Amino acid sequence: MSSAGELRERIAGVFSSVLNLDVPSADTDLFDTGVLDSLAFVELLLQLEREFGVTTSVEDLEVDNFRSIDRIAEFVMARAPASRLPRLVRCGARE
Repeated sequence: MSSAGELRERIAGVFSSVLNLDVPSADTDLFDTGVLDSLAFVELLLQLEREFGVTTSVEDLEVDNFRSIDRIAEFVMARAPASRLPRLVRCGARE
């Protein structure tokens, strides 16, 4: 599995295991489908910090950053400490 694919799988795991939310695919719009509401969104931000070391500033709170697992993976890759990402992402081989 590619590093970006591994990252998407880890994020999907947060949704299923921690948030108890079913996301049909990595490109599902989490807001339009009602998967993410305001409470689940806050919990997601907390879990991204715990799992990947990503802190979110007010400027980062754009809906588009969190619209899908794909977009969340891009957000995490751009902000997570390299030590918390899959090996190939750390080396710069991002998809």
